[in-house]
Amino acid sequence: MLSALLDGRALTASELAYAARVTPQTASTHLAKLSEAGLLSPIREGRHRYFRLASPKVVEMLDGIMAVALENRPRYRPLSRQARELSEARICYDHLAGRLSVDLTDFFATNEYILLGDEAAEITEAGTQFLSEFGIDLVAMNSTRRHLCRLCLDWTERRPHIAGAVGAALTKRCFDLGWTARMKQSRAVIVTALGKTGFLETFGIGASEEEKNEDRVGIG
Repeated sequence: MLSALLDGRALTASELAYAARVTPQTASTHLAKLSEAGLLSPIREGRHRYFRLASPKVVEMLDGIMAVALENRPRYRPLSRQARELSEARICYDHLAGRLSVDLTDFFATNEYILLGDEAAEITEAGTQFLSEFGIDLVAMNSTRRHLCRLCLDWTERRPHIAGAVGAALTKRCFDLGWTARMKQSRAVIVTALGKTGFLETFGIGASEEEKNEDRVGIG
């Protein structure tokens, strides 16, 4: 049920019961305990009651658990289609994760638009200008309380991707441009035909990556 909420949405108890393949009664019991433990935040809207992850810290905790679980997965066991879709590109609370997000982070680091640290990244003057031209206003972000540019260890790629306010803004911008789209009933994200062109022309992500690794499915 917690993993079903990793895309930032708020879901009802019935929806979470369906996601976990348990009865509504069982889900209700677990949701009460998870809320009491501070992992979930119940939201009441009219007669409906929704649940969402309590904070980004819960997201980090879940990502850590998944990283450990994936590390201990038998090597001979192939990933399912759904798992492959999630590893290509997915929503992690409010920002992109998966191979696409790691490739984006590599682009920003290679061009020295960001300077990578252990858990955060510093945006350079050139990076500020690039983001501005891409339609992201860093000045407005500086007024928020959240981390401007945090690094999140991607549990499928084992490398960092951009999170924080910048990660969320990049994700929103890609959706607004029509470059990415959500898959129904999944955290997975697909790259549209428009997005394949946009990511290649703007970030150099696409055909060149596939040429380096012919066995890769690509970002689409």
